[in-house]
Amino acid sequence: MPTRSVPRVAARSAATGTPASRFFAVALNYRPHAAEAGHVPPEIPLLFTKFPSCIVGPAAEVELPKGNVDWELEMVAVIGAPCHRVPASEGWEVVAGLTVGQDLSERVLQLTGKPPQFSLGKSYPGFGPTGPALVTLDELPDRDDIAIECQLNGESVQAARTSEMIFSVPQLVEFISAVCPLFPGDLIFTGTPAGVGNRRVPQRFLGPDDVLVSRIDGLGEMRQTFR
Repeated sequence: MPTRSVPRVAARSAATGTPASRFFAVALNYRPHAAEAGHVPPEIPLLFTKFPSCIVGPAAEVELPKGNVDWELEMVAVIGAPCHRVPASEGWEVVAGLTVGQDLSERVLQLTGKPPQFSLGKSYPGFGPTGPALVTLDELPDRDDIAIECQLNGESVQAARTSEMIFSVPQLVEFISAVCPLFPGDLIFTGTPAGVGNRRVPQRFLGPDDVLVSRIDGLGEMRQTFR
């Protein structure tokens, strides 16, 4: 399968006027996840950010900070062309390809305060694993309907299809680019399905020596260990 390496996050030349790659993330983009979190499905995409310094490769060992670290498997769209105000009908045209991502989240800091600290609680070093490769859209049988699954120590904890997303990739591109010009290398984490640890009864979080496998059909798999 022809693939390209996932772009490294690095500042671009100031002479080009383009910024370093940005990290856009979408909350509550699967109805079952919205329900388990106690929310009604959103009427518009709910956006937050993770800081790019959290991004690591697909086989990284992640150091656990104090608190409760949770998993969130997500399909990631990587922008391939500079664009602004893109209609959804043309949204796929500016996507270079898709890859696998984990929106790792430390829930104590994330949920501290009113409103909560989403960005900081999701931006510890290693909290944005991506990879193993950037897969171009022509290599996918159906770019709008892809199976995704997250396993913790061999147990399936999340499973869904991207066709279940409330807002599709083209709709997310339209929504974000209506405000922010997008540039090659920008990442859109498209949301996680149900099954996260802090919504389980009892709650379950990542611990030392746990093995987290994140798999998306046609895009490959990542494997994180924790210390």
